[in-house]
Amino acid sequence: MGDLLQPWHLFVLVFFFLFPLFLIPKIFYLLTLQKALSKCAAASRTMEPGLVWLLLVPVFNLVWHFFVVMGLAKSLKNEFAKRRIFSPEEAPAQPIGLAMCICACCSIIPLLGFLAALAHLVLWIMYWVKVAEYSRLLEEQQVVIQAMPTA
Repeated sequence: MGDLLQPWHLFVLVFFFLFPLFLIPKIFYLLTLQKALSKCAAASRTMEPGLVWLLLVPVFNLVWHFFVVMGLAKSLKNEFAKRRIFSPEEAPAQPIGLAMCICACCSIIPLLGFLAALAHLVLWIMYWVKVAEYSRLLEEQQVVIQAMPTA
């Protein structure tokens, strides 16, 4: 009877019940990034939309997230220039994205890690919202172009 509550049982319970709680928001985040890249014309993109899913690879994602942030910012900038859409930022969402990536890397530092992880979480949400706003802007602009009568 005492064998039922072994320490590894707690690990299994945490893994199978808490891991999906963290994975679900991450999947929606990646879908948002992929959608934003998909709304950019192929000529404007600096990376393929499917490459954002490499962020699911543990440890590698700490480095790859920098590339995704930079690639998405450049793709959005190119698309805004192509469509002649005013962007309040020179590199859309890049400053928040880079700060988020830096905080994620700092979160592995002992003692400083907890504060960096909290900052990363806040910046991650801010970056997600910002990318969703830019994606919505591209979508709205596309609807206006399609609604315009052709001569």
